[in-house]
Amino acid sequence: MSGDIRRVRGTGSRQTGAPTIADVAQLAGVSTMTVSRVINGENNVREATRAAVREAIQRLDYAPNRAARSLAGASQVRLGLLYSNPSEAYLSAFLLGSLDEAGRGDIQLVVQKCDPGEHEAEVAARLVASGVDGIILPPPLCDSPLVLDVLLAARVPTVVVATSSSPAGIGRVSIDDRAAARAMTAHLLALGHQRIGFITGNPNLTASEERLAGYRDALAAAGLPQDESLVARGLFSYRSGLDATEELLDIAQPPSAIFASNDDMAAASVAVAHRRGLDVPGDLTVVGFDDSTLATTIWPELTTIHQPIADMSRAAVQMLTQMLRARRDDPSASAPDLVLDHTLVRRQSDAAPRRRPGARAR
Repeated sequence: MSGDIRRVRGTGSRQTGAPTIADVAQLAGVSTMTVSRVINGENNVREATRAAVREAIQRLDYAPNRAARSLAGASQVRLGLLYSNPSEAYLSAFLLGSLDEAGRGDIQLVVQKCDPGEHEAEVAARLVASGVDGIILPPPLCDSPLVLDVLLAARVPTVVVATSSSPAGIGRVSIDDRAAARAMTAHLLALGHQRIGFITGNPNLTASEERLAGYRDALAAAGLPQDESLVARGLFSYRSGLDATEELLDIAQPPSAIFASNDDMAAASVAVAHRRGLDVPGDLTVVGFDDSTLATTIWPELTTIHQPIADMSRAAVQMLTQMLRARRDDPSASAPDLVLDHTLVRRQSDAAPRRRPGARAR
């Protein structure tokens, strides 16, 4: 199939006079494969060679022509997926879902790592230059202004996943994070917990803000005060969950339950509790969010919010291919917005707060 794509591009380029990847290779004195590696940001290219290819690209004003390929009738869609996520369990589920859907639709999926703070705009620009038809952004890149600005400027069809907002013209797949967090907090209140600790996620992500807002909504509905000592900052990583849990358990009146904004941080809370000799859920209830594979690989298994991660990634691939077809017929077609259902899954990590003998004596 890749051979067919290259032939289509070559034919189109000869008709339009636009430079081809072969022209870049000839000017730089390298193979077309080397040019492809430089465009895709692969590391196995010498710096001097990389510089020569970039200079040739600039001199020729070369850019892969996605529209020409589509008009020529190429059958295979080529989508880019930029990823960076501190949760390996979340990322694994997302990649499995997207790769599965891509395989069903004969779609080529180009997966590229892009860590925030490490030239993410440049990485996004390279992926655009490689000639992908559209791009999928899972968290945290779904909320990266630098990456979004590059894609909007390039007018590349884009779908963001697991964010509460998206710029005009960009498709979105999400759940209602605020309602989900509100439901989990209400569940803990119904068990009898009055002091509920909350571990936030990355402050740069809108989903983190929404989950905190849902927690606060439920407390307000129950007439409970907003105790800021019960809110600890996390970053969606296991390590940040360890630190946040230590902080919550060291306050004068520690919580009887901890609600972490994802399963990685909830697993860290369970680990800290065990290290301190606390029984989960006898002494401390711990609940999470996502329902990743980690939720059922620790003991006790986590009560959590099921976010359909794999289904969301499948939906993103489907949405992006639909957007490409729609824009081919109508360039002004609006971007869709899909909200999937969430579910509260109860397992072994939650229980009513224990009345300690000392408390009854007092």
